[in-house]
Amino acid sequence: MIAIDSSALIDVLTDDPIFGEASSIKLQSALERDSVVICDVVLAEIATRIEPVDDLLDALSDLRVTFNAMSEQASVRAGIMQHRFRERGGKRNERVISDFLVGAHALLHCNALITRDQGFFRDYFKGLKIINPAS
Repeated sequence: MIAIDSSALIDVLTDDPIFGEASSIKLQSALERDSVVICDVVLAEIATRIEPVDDLLDALSDLRVTFNAMSEQASVRAGIMQHRFRERGGKRNERVISDFLVGAHALLHCNALITRDQGFFRDYFKGLKIINPAS
């Protein structure tokens, strides 16, 4: 499985003028190799941008992006990584728990993560393969 972050998925769903095409290409390439999934957090984040929800769920189905729920282990790992971030001087308003949850889900349940935020995920989730539409 390959996870996709909300930023890359929103690029695709909204046909973003800057990253829409690149994110679509990375998504299609990933689908040729494996299944592409979103976790609870990504579904919640994109639901704030795409309405009505029925249209969102239809769009995800059309894209062949499926849902894969977070595990307890991923949730705990996310908390540990956010704690480490704060110990390293990270401020509360710099990174929210959702970023850590997405990373932990991808690390523990998937082979890679499609995201434009490669620096953060590479730093806090060592070993997670990043597929960056922006590069």
